[in-house]
Amino acid sequence: MSDRSRDRSAECTEPPLAVPLSLGEIVENGLCIGCGLCRSLAAPQEIEMIMTPEGRLRPIARTALSHSTLTRINAVCPGTRIAGPPPSQTAAAALNDTVWGPAERLSLGFSGDPAVRFQASSGGVLTALGQFLLTSGRVNFVLHVSASQTAPMRSERRLSFDAASVLEGAGSRYGPVAPLEDFSEVLTRGEPFALIAKPCDITAVRNLARHDPRVDELMRYALTFACGGASDLSKSEQVLQRFGLTEDELALFRYRGYGNPGLNRIETKDGRAFQLTYRQLWEDEDKWMIQPRCKICPDAIGQVADIVATDAWLNGGPAVDDEALNGIMVRTVRGLELFDAAVAAGALAIKRETSFVELGELQSHQTRKRRAVWARLKGIEIAGKPVPVVTDLALEDCARQNTLTGNLAEGRGARDRAKRGRLGEPRPVLRGEAVKGGCP
Repeated sequence: MSDRSRDRSAECTEPPLAVPLSLGEIVENGLCIGCGLCRSLAAPQEIEMIMTPEGRLRPIARTALSHSTLTRINAVCPGTRIAGPPPSQTAAAALNDTVWGPAERLSLGFSGDPAVRFQASSGGVLTALGQFLLTSGRVNFVLHVSASQTAPMRSERRLSFDAASVLEGAGSRYGPVAPLEDFSEVLTRGEPFALIAKPCDITAVRNLARHDPRVDELMRYALTFACGGASDLSKSEQVLQRFGLTEDELALFRYRGYGNPGLNRIETKDGRAFQLTYRQLWEDEDKWMIQPRCKICPDAIGQVADIVATDAWLNGGPAVDDEALNGIMVRTVRGLELFDAAVAAGALAIKRETSFVELGELQSHQTRKRRAVWARLKGIEIAGKPVPVVTDLALEDCARQNTLTGNLAEGRGARDRAKRGRLGEPRPVLRGEAVKGGCP
């Protein structure tokens, strides 16, 4: 077992590695999710985010990175450090569950605005909360993700300063995006803001908060969703191939929304339109094109966010368009204050309270993943590959809910896949470029 992999999955506080992983090692071992925070921490022009042939946004070093820069990156990267909520939060929470973590409130609800409910994903809860944060003056802007203005199949980070801009970004975006690539500049603005992003992005920013006090001072709220994994851009390209289209023909590429879940809708510049149902889009699991980091994610349910919104379909998938509805997990006291204020103002409407048991039925795949991650990380570690340092996420307790046979199968499977290189990635190069020499 390599020195770099030894004890890195233990659930305890661990000092920085004497020899931090290089940017290339993080990426090539399948630990990168492409959030872009490393680029934000480095000096200008040191790191660039590129689209790889596999359809992933990945960082590459344009100059040799110093030991101090790599140490900073290793301390905050959600591929090397994944921390759950602090024990004080867990102990004080009104509700707690081994798999689902702490919560102050569990509800089923939706946006109070019918237009938002229809246009946004599921019940529009995250869109409604983002709008309410701005209209109530709690924040000056919201950092979130939206479809690119120039390339509809691609996603980009957006700063929204009004409710209309938040609504323009509504709807799930399954492709790669680097919402944190200029996060240092966001902090430099010195204004209160909210972040709506994937759970791993929230983890990255919470990691940074332990080193930069501006994060807790300025990021007033962190909102997320229960994440099924981030797809490669090649997933969307496969959809285009199905219709004989190329990306440069597109005027619109909408994954879902305009209903619950709504249709995957494609429109071309010359006026043609194509549609797939949600089930047609995801019917072949072999073509989900989920990124490697997602397969070992210990916190796809956002335990370090203030509020989490989930889809509310039995077994995680709809048979037909359904009632606009989200599961809502209010994680923190700060999140509870926001939730109560949004309900009182009519921004959110609550159908009824729910429970961890029901959430487990609606999001059964999340329960399976949480129970599997400890064994998967151990298998990768046994294969001699680096794994994240994971703290305060009860992974061993989740694994104890499996049979010994089940844990052994998960561990051996991950070990064998890691040895064959199936959990890693090629060295990142820009699409269309030959492999060139570069810096680690």
